[in-house]
Amino acid sequence: MTMNHDDELRESIVRHEWNQFQNTNNEGGRAACQGNWPVFHQMRSAQFLTWPHDLLSSYAADLDAADKVGRNLVTEKYGRMMAATAPDEFRKNIEPYIPRLSADRIARQEQVIKQQVAWAADFRSRYPKLGQAMRVLTTNEDTPQATSFETYLRGELGTYSDATFDLYATMINERASANPPLNITEETLLHTVRLGGFESLEEAEAVQAA
Repeated sequence: MTMNHDDELRESIVRHEWNQFQNTNNEGGRAACQGNWPVFHQMRSAQFLTWPHDLLSSYAADLDAADKVGRNLVTEKYGRMMAATAPDEFRKNIEPYIPRLSADRIARQEQVIKQQVAWAADFRSRYPKLGQAMRVLTTNEDTPQATSFETYLRGELGTYSDATFDLYATMINERASANPPLNITEETLLHTVRLGGFESLEEAEAVQAA
């Protein structure tokens, strides 16, 4: 199958993230998921299949810029998550060494997060078996062993450049304003199950329920 430019760009981004993931040190040793390229590829590709070209290009530029100054955006993403899962460790050993976000940026991120958490909750109500396979939903459900969808998203958004975040927020706002609204969690999970060999969410839900 011939890949178009966006397909090639997505593949490049997923491979770039994978390479950064390989250089992410996990407390307690290397995580099992760091050796599972097929699942990593499926999950990240499904997310990026929902993104328009300009957002893909901007994020690819973020990854390149990070390499040039010695930043690892994947490591930073997991570090930012520790603000919720290991706050003392975050304050002492992570927060001083990562870029600080402005109050305006944090407020705008929280608006995006609120919308996406609502979409994820709606998806889980309609596809409960697929929902059970997802992360727990909200930050107040975090534990040292389990990071929620909300906390993961907050960590990831915090690594985006201002340009990339602006494009991302525009995408979310456009979906929320559509009639009917376009649930990005549902679209991402549809791509996920199709990459896993299913035709539809309904088919995947039925298999999970069996």
